[in-house]
Amino acid sequence: MMKLLYAFALSIAAIPAAFASPPATFTEAKVVAKQKIYQDQASSAMGELYCGCKWTWVGKSGGRVDPKSCGYETRKLQTRAERTEWEHIVPAWTFGHQRQCWQNGGREQCVDADPTFRAMEANLFNLYPSVGEVNGDRSNFNYGMVSGVSPQYGQCTTKVDFQQKTAEPRNEVKGLVARTTFYMFDRYKLNMSRQQQQVLMAWDKQYPVSAWEKQRDQRIAAIMGHHNPFVTGERKWTLGYAPQGAGAVASNVPVKTVPKPTLASAVEGGSVIGNRNSHVYHLASGCPGYAQVAQKNQVAFGTEAEALAAGYRKAGNCK
Repeated sequence: MMKLLYAFALSIAAIPAAFASPPATFTEAKVVAKQKIYQDQASSAMGELYCGCKWTWVGKSGGRVDPKSCGYETRKLQTRAERTEWEHIVPAWTFGHQRQCWQNGGREQCVDADPTFRAMEANLFNLYPSVGEVNGDRSNFNYGMVSGVSPQYGQCTTKVDFQQKTAEPRNEVKGLVARTTFYMFDRYKLNMSRQQQQVLMAWDKQYPVSAWEKQRDQRIAAIMGHHNPFVTGERKWTLGYAPQGAGAVASNVPVKTVPKPTLASAVEGGSVIGNRNSHVYHLASGCPGYAQVAQKNQVAFGTEAEALAAGYRKAGNCK
């Protein structure tokens, strides 16, 4: 096991600079998360997020739960109970509803038109393998304390209150989900209720950063290019904390007011053109592929910084 961990650590440290960039889509993020963050965690003592179950990898990013490893018992949905799914610790519904694109067309509209949403959806800090059934039961509920609910998943101590729409994760990850939530709300300038702040601040204090959480942060930072400052101790969430919004790469204006990007308008505005399929961007000067991106695949950015923040990388043939 020690040799495996050492080899995995070396693979993370040896990530080429060209690949040390955020994944551009949720689909890509799941594959990267498996290969670079959780590959050796399927059989670890920590297990998946909500119940600590071990699992075996299946396909590019899926997994099959070992219920005996954690005493898991299916509540209702056997198919989802048997597989791992990628949980957004801060649900896509939660951050999506604070974007105008969601009001104009839901998640699909946000994925298509909002680079900030795409960055949030694919953010590796916010992803963690979990038992599919618990992931589904948690839905888009806020985290909080749940009382008066009998064990729902055998020996798994995570509880879901469907009436109050609240989920209480097992103690082992309460600090991790609190600091991840702080990070997401801070990075993308989201609004958090006073009650949610108080619950998460209490968990942050009661459950300090663990050795695994530090290691997880280091692995993710090698790909994302930055750490979670609430894990490293650079920032501390206090009641009324003002999020900085470092990851909000695009103005949150109604999608209907944003003209469909075309090559002509991009050239006139001197914008950067991205290819939504390859997630490669091209400059008007020095990039041969600038005029070759099909109109249906074009994504216009005002600057290279915007393109990079949205998870795009510069075309390799640019001079």
